Amino acid sequence: MYEIRLSKEFNKDYIKIQNKAEKGNNEERYILNLIAKATAIIAGNKEAGIKIPKKQWPKEYVIKYQITNLWKYNLDKYWRLTYTIVGTEIEFFVIYLEVLDHPNYDKRFKYKKS
Repeated sequence: MYEIRLSKEFNKDYIKIQNKAEKGNNEERYILNLIAKATAIIAGNKEAGIKIPKKQWPKEYVIKYQITNLWKYNLDKYWRLTYTIVGTEIEFFVIYLEVLDHPNYDKRFKYKKS
């Protein structure tokens, strides 16, 4: 079992999502459910996502988080979760960086629409 941690930015966004969900926002409830399901899977297998090649890493992630690896987990067809794995061979931590809808994921990673 791997420990899941949240980046400061992810934590702020997660709290906003929780607050909206508590006020009855169904989309935010749905996102929380997707994150919970992903967390259960990633906690059991830190490499459950898709490893993103270094040449595709957003510069913001490299500067802000000093990442040495980057993963994405497709929450569904529309939502993406990005995370990194840190630690030693003995102790690993998974750190969630962002949850993004598909258009913002494409923008963050500079993918072109076809």
